[in-house]
Amino acid sequence: MAEFTAKDVKALRDATGAGMMDAKKALAEAEGDRDRAAQILREKGLSKVATLEDRENSQGAIAVAREGNTVALVELKSETDFSAKADDFVGLVQKLADAVLADGEEAVAKLQSEIEDVKIAKKENIEVGTVARFEAAPGNGLDAYTHNQDGRGTNGVIIEIEGADDEAAHEIALHCAFAKPDALSRDEIAPELVDKAREGFESLTIKEGKPEQAIPKIVEGRLNAWYGERVLPEQGLFGDKETVQQHLGDARIVRFAQAYIGS
Repeated sequence: MAEFTAKDVKALRDATGAGMMDAKKALAEAEGDRDRAAQILREKGLSKVATLEDRENSQGAIAVAREGNTVALVELKSETDFSAKADDFVGLVQKLADAVLADGEEAVAKLQSEIEDVKIAKKENIEVGTVARFEAAPGNGLDAYTHNQDGRGTNGVIIEIEGADDEAAHEIALHCAFAKPDALSRDEIAPELVDKAREGFESLTIKEGKPEQAIPKIVEGRLNAWYGERVLPEQGLFGDKETVQQHLGDARIVRFAQAYIGS
């Protein structure tokens, strides 16, 4: 019979969040070895929550981090906003963003055990969503922006712009948070979505009784407006007539990444 005390059980419970009986059973199985007992609890917990993977997880939290000419963004998804607003959850997503900033996107894998521990504790389908890291070229504008609500990031953007400063990059990051663009160029939008939109506009234009010879031009106009709602440089800046690209002039958006809760 393994020897361990009530203090050992409490220490294991504090470290893992397990119930008293589960902690005692794990210590007995591990012959009093607390580290091994914690691993036993973790493995059993993971097997119990494996069935959660198909459940919707449209809630979560987003964190960004910046140091010098490098920015990072990480989204951690959950099933409920209750879990996403908890201190341990918010702290973990920020830790992930800081790790990605320091060591690259692969740093997320190194913290997988911590993600799994939160998944076990919350009993929810918790997983990493969007992960991005930009190291800007010298002289490029750079920004990392987060909109916070109820103590957590709910909308995060990182962006790099050539031929503009950080202030301009921040302005466009704010626009992204507002307008939620899908792509940086038309080529990045899936062809099947474009085809579906074109077919819809053709059907609508025909139903409206437009002259046959005018239909292609009308359809192209409507498709251009459709692109203008989705492609960042073509969007009206904060919904105005002036587009993002017109506002930037000769500057060029190199890349952007965005994650927002509910996407």
